[in-house]
Amino acid sequence: MEKNGRLEWLLECLIHIIGRAAIKVEEVRQLAAIKGKYAEEYVNAFNLCNGTLTLSNIAEKTGLDQGNLSRVVDRWVKNAIVFRYEEGNEVRLLHVFPIPENSKEKPNPRGKKK
Repeated sequence: MEKNGRLEWLLECLIHIIGRAAIKVEEVRQLAAIKGKYAEEYVNAFNLCNGTLTLSNIAEKTGLDQGNLSRVVDRWVKNAIVFRYEEGNEVRLLHVFPIPENSKEKPNPRGKKK
């Protein structure tokens, strides 16, 4: 990646991180989740967007269709919870942060005890 491209990428990452400061875990989970039969697989795919894997790697690890996953990743990028960056000839995916396992529980409004 040339210097200008790297600078643009770093600025984009900074914008995403600053935007993330205003988003709660529950909101990220809602944006990442897909309703239906494969909902949990898409959350797993989101968590695999750790900057080391490509789209095809993630599709292979989760068993999801690469075309469908690509459309979902496009939505995640538009919602600023995942961004793409180039490493050599490959595009890698990086989430703002992984969705913790315990975020599956519904938030308790106003801290009321159950």
